[in-house]
Amino acid sequence: MTTTTSAGAPATGQDATGTWRTVDIVVAAAIGVAFGVVFWGWNSFWNVLEPAFAGYPPGRAVIYGMWLVPAVLGALIVRKRGAAIFTEVVASVVSAVLGTPWGLYVIAYGAVEGAAAELVFAFALYRSWRLPVALGAGATAGAAAALLDLAFYYPDWAVDHQVVYGLLIVASSTLLAGLGSWLLVRALARTGVLSPFGSGRDQARV
Repeated sequence: MTTTTSAGAPATGQDATGTWRTVDIVVAAAIGVAFGVVFWGWNSFWNVLEPAFAGYPPGRAVIYGMWLVPAVLGALIVRKRGAAIFTEVVASVVSAVLGTPWGLYVIAYGAVEGAAAELVFAFALYRSWRLPVALGAGATAGAAAALLDLAFYYPDWAVDHQVVYGLLIVASSTLLAGLGSWLLVRALARTGVLSPFGSGRDQARV
């Protein structure tokens, strides 16, 4: 079986292309549940900040990226097809169960955002887990979220507000979900907790 190095050499084999193992499901679900709780708190934080950005509502999008982290993190750790969608949807379901101002719509959001991130990993043929791919997944998931928001919540905003809002979401998602997830995987791998996964074995060889 060929694996990838942290420098980004192509990887094939069970980690990237095989069927899901029990450990994959458990860890991906755990990531989703943990971030579902984070989402619940982040929802409140988003609403608390509303008065601070009353003068320029699009500015609040700088914190948006946290809602996209599970999609990128789950895929980088588990390295299975569908991991981005799975973790993001699980997080969205948990968030909905705990209570959210947006109701069950967050589950649909999670599916779309997870699918957007999944497309980037699929485009890389599930062979590269390097930083550019992580950044691309974060940015693409953010772009999908921005389009949904602008279509359903802010269609009456001025065009300049819409553009700034969309760009801020993409930037936030690129940094928090893309770079943040990539750095978190590297940190976790050094502790040894990711040893059952290719993401952990790659770091062990560095």
